[in-house]
Amino acid sequence: MIYIRTMTAADLPLGMRLKQQAGWNQTEADWRRVLALGSDGCFVADVDGRPVGTTATTVFDSIGWLEMVLVDEAFRGRGIGTQLMRHALEYLDGRRIPTARLDATPLGRPLYEKLGFVAEYELVRMEGTATGGAANENVVPAVADQFAAVCALDLEATGTNRRRLLECLRRERPEAMQLFIADGVPTGYATARLGSRATQIGPIVTFSESAGRSLADAALLRYASQPVFLDTPVQNFAAMQWAESRGLRVQRPLTRMVRGAPVHDRPDLLWASFGPEKG
Repeated sequence: MIYIRTMTAADLPLGMRLKQQAGWNQTEADWRRVLALGSDGCFVADVDGRPVGTTATTVFDSIGWLEMVLVDEAFRGRGIGTQLMRHALEYLDGRRIPTARLDATPLGRPLYEKLGFVAEYELVRMEGTATGGAANENVVPAVADQFAAVCALDLEATGTNRRRLLECLRRERPEAMQLFIADGVPTGYATARLGSRATQIGPIVTFSESAGRSLADAALLRYASQPVFLDTPVQNFAAMQWAESRGLRVQRPLTRMVRGAPVHDRPDLLWASFGPEKG
């Protein structure tokens, strides 16, 4: 019998075990952020009293992101992932959230389509060793009184008020958040977080190719010689060309999908997303 309950901090070892099975990049800090932002929208599937699966939601105003859909490899093929997803969607519907989004792997996409999700656009995870970065005097650390500008840039690119997420990232790694300043005006921002396999660079949001290249190069310089991941919209040709020029290669494709009201975002401004968890 499958029983779905709310996830708590006591389930962190389960989350870490399942993400390790799947070969994902999340750390315990990522899981704690999921719980902090998701509150009562994070769930565990128990089978005969044994925890075997997870999923989580994060609500940004009228948009809900679904993430961390994981099932113990010994219990796959029993419909547990589907039940977890249905439960998460019922949670969002109960809160009257009109839009649900997620980034799907090729393996997960058929399930999400059956649940009413449709494809919006494609991304790819780029991976490699950070090399070739260069310093630029226009790239500067983001200070506290510039945080509103960071949030405004992010909202323009994503169509989503992700201020709560950005506050977490700034609090966790303030030194990683940087701005590109042109004529005294912030025209792009970038940040990153540490993973168990690689540093996840992103989000990177810019209004110009020069700002995008400079912020991305600055990130490579900061994490020189370390493994890095970036999740980039395929239709952002400048970002894709930059990644290839720096020796990064495609690890896997992702499909951004939506259920319900569409989101008016700008993937051409998104050089690197936060990651599959929250776009």
